[in-house]
Amino acid sequence: MKTEKGIHWADEAASRIIFEKGEKDLYTCASGITPSGTVHIGNFREIISVELTARALREKKKNVRFIYSWDDYDVFRKVPQNMPKQDELEKYLRFPITMVPDPWERDENYARHHEIDVEKTLPIVGIAPEYIYQAQQYMASVYAKGIRKALEKREQLKDILDKFRDKEHKIQGEWWPVSVFCEKCNKDKTSINSWDGEWGLSYSCEECGNKETLDIQNAKGVKLGWRIDWPMRWEFEKVDFEPAGKDHHSHGGSFDTAKYVCKEVYDWDAPVTFRYDFIGTKGLPGKMSSSSGNVITIADVLKVYTPEIARYLFAGTRPNTEFTISFDLDVIKIYEDYDKTERIAFKMEAAKDDAAYRKEKRIYELSQIGVNGKSPKIEDMPVPYQVPFRHLCNLIQIADGDTEKALAELAEKSGIKPDQLPALRTRAVCAKYWVEECAPDDFKFRLLSGSEQPSRSLSDAEKNAVRILRDDVVKKIESFADDKACGVAVYAAAELAGVDSKVLFGAAYQALIGKDQGPRLAGFLRSINKDRLLGILEKY
Repeated sequence: MKTEKGIHWADEAASRIIFEKGEKDLYTCASGITPSGTVHIGNFREIISVELTARALREKKKNVRFIYSWDDYDVFRKVPQNMPKQDELEKYLRFPITMVPDPWERDENYARHHEIDVEKTLPIVGIAPEYIYQAQQYMASVYAKGIRKALEKREQLKDILDKFRDKEHKIQGEWWPVSVFCEKCNKDKTSINSWDGEWGLSYSCEECGNKETLDIQNAKGVKLGWRIDWPMRWEFEKVDFEPAGKDHHSHGGSFDTAKYVCKEVYDWDAPVTFRYDFIGTKGLPGKMSSSSGNVITIADVLKVYTPEIARYLFAGTRPNTEFTISFDLDVIKIYEDYDKTERIAFKMEAAKDDAAYRKEKRIYELSQIGVNGKSPKIEDMPVPYQVPFRHLCNLIQIADGDTEKALAELAEKSGIKPDQLPALRTRAVCAKYWVEECAPDDFKFRLLSGSEQPSRSLSDAEKNAVRILRDDVVKKIESFADDKACGVAVYAAAELAGVDSKVLFGAAYQALIGKDQGPRLAGFLRSINKDRLLGILEKY
């Protein structure tokens, strides 16, 4: 299949779906996860990979159904370490996770708690799937026909599952493609005794001794095994596209067996797919790791990255490429990379060639929140006002952590337009959080008051250098057109004071923030209110 040169990976996936599935009135793109614990950022990679592909399909003028399945009728197998009330949760092992109580006592059950945490966050990053709750589906016997078909073809299913297994791991003895949650004790510690060839399924429970025969057409507790359930739902929902992690895509893994089950048992061609890789994290702040037990969520990421940059991390990286989401100083570079993509997209900075421009423009479009599942066009968007993340962090610290004060002072100096402020405000909130919770100590600072002393005593030569800096630079700070002009004056002050420029820098930082190092001095001085500067330096 030929694809357009320079196209984005989501556009390539969309073209492949159309090519393999043919022209259709509706294309169904699917994703899903078991809410057995905190839904982490690795799970989010699948969600956004599907959303980006669905968006690309819509932009090819196709109708798309984007479904997200909560596999909340799965078994509660173990208690995650980051959950409260461990002893209480232990009592519900082997129950369906929708029957486990919410240990936070916020929602109707354990599964729903995790579902809500995701569902309230996804719209922030422009993702709005149609949710399907598998507990509801199974308990309403929606899949009764699919379950019966699996029972009818259980020998064939057994052969398919054994297809990729060595002799030692092939299924031994009697095997059933279904399991049952006991109607009496709710646990899945049951054994299938018989099936009458139609709708009657008999089981016994080793936990409570209950024995009964269920009618599959209205039974609440009969469930297909994972490797049969997945392809059964592909056919039921008419799924055309679903990616999977590299563990599922390993040779003989669940995707390999599922596509055979889908075609040979349910007579549906498996969806178009691709493999996505794992995500690492780096530089986690203590508060974040302790709050979620070293499990990072998209909500955690949005504390540091704006929604557009959170999308950019994924839109700008091919799904089969492993990458790391950083919370340390690399955050500054990621913001710089996004800002460069933005400048290229708006033609404020030239790309190296037309192919590079189209690539960066497409990544930028897909990074935006969008409307109705489609990306906004550059020509319809306001030209952004860029404030480098590092500089914004400094402005917020100069404003003593008050983001609104920092933005107000910035707007006064820079002429920011009203439609540019919302994006800057979101970035400022992220910058404040990053500085306070993630940044290394040597990046942080606080302006001293006029009565506070430096962390070390200044020599007479240093005090003299500070006085000259105050009188020759700070008192006429408004006369410098830019940081470069101010920088020239700073070096001239050091020469006039008869000290090395490093000595003046160290003395200035000590006088202003009680440290030997700080932000680039010229820009730093120009960012601080003149009267405040003079108030700090008047004692010299």
